[in-house]
Amino acid sequence: MPDSPDALPEVPGVLTADQVRQTVTAIAAEQSSDGALPWFRGGQLDAWDAVESAMALDVGGRHDRAAAAYDWLARRQRPDGSWAAEYRDGAVTAPAIESNHAGYLAVGVWHSWLCTGDESRVDRLWPTVRRALDLVTAMQLPTGAVSWALRPDGTPDGTALLTGNASLHQALRAGIALAGLVGEEQPDWDLAAADLGRALGERPEAFADRSRYSMDWYYPVLAGAVTGAPAEARLAAGWDTFVVPGLGVRCVADRPWVTGAETCELALALAAADRVDDATEQLAAMQHLRADDGSYWTGLVYADDARWPVERTTWTAAAVVLAADAIAGTGPAAALFAEPAALAWPALRGVPDATPGGPVVRG
Repeated sequence: MPDSPDALPEVPGVLTADQVRQTVTAIAAEQSSDGALPWFRGGQLDAWDAVESAMALDVGGRHDRAAAAYDWLARRQRPDGSWAAEYRDGAVTAPAIESNHAGYLAVGVWHSWLCTGDESRVDRLWPTVRRALDLVTAMQLPTGAVSWALRPDGTPDGTALLTGNASLHQALRAGIALAGLVGEEQPDWDLAAADLGRALGERPEAFADRSRYSMDWYYPVLAGAVTGAPAEARLAAGWDTFVVPGLGVRCVADRPWVTGAETCELALALAAADRVDDATEQLAAMQHLRADDGSYWTGLVYADDARWPVERTTWTAAAVVLAADAIAGTGPAAALFAEPAALAWPALRGVPDATPGGPVVRG
């Protein structure tokens, strides 16, 4: 599907549609001619962040650009379903296998389907998604959690991280939705998702203690693994620890450093908890990181009034676009985060209610 002038989200008092378009353009400007979407031109690339940036391109109507990013990932996938942990200029600079890097493509492809209805893109990428999620399920531990990485001998390293597992729970659900779309049911993924969901909800001891990181606080809510009253309780429990009024969210509890991506991801979690006003407030709070060209600085050490690191990353800008879309609630894929039931949306070809681009009703 060619690039199109899709209606972009706007958040009154925070971002206009033209400002969102400028941010999408800034992301596209960092893309290489072969489709690679690094953190910034000449910088590192990892599969998770590349998918997030591609999702923002689809929200912005830059569908050909998003497709090129997904095709780049498909070409770089290794036979076991993995990607290297890091690339630079197309070369592998960190060969490690990480489960969340493998899984997130499923979320991106499902998001792309919701945005575009492009069946040919789904068909083209389905084998890549299937290999990736088969690897994820092979990395699942007896606790139900998924190992962060594989050892050099190909066995799971046994360490499970809460944020990565919450992302993988969303990825498995997206993969199940894609399997229904292409007519290739994957019962192993259903079982893996159910066991992982139980681990996330009932087995905190299954995960390494990284509670000083804000992502471990909000990501189970963002990804739909924790909902309802438990989600509200979780958000309340970490609020004073991580939220810096007027500036955004600390990346790490014990550092005077707010980061744009974490702030926007909290906004996504708040939208998922039906706290749209609070989500809007957080998106507004991080606008001090916006540059004149619509890109975003990664973070601010507010004790020193210093930007750090001194870089403007595609994934930070992408988090802004995705948060704006979820808050506005008008885009065809906005409910992917704002309402977890979007992953249960009818997806079989030929079913009228499954028309991508049509209304998605919040529960």
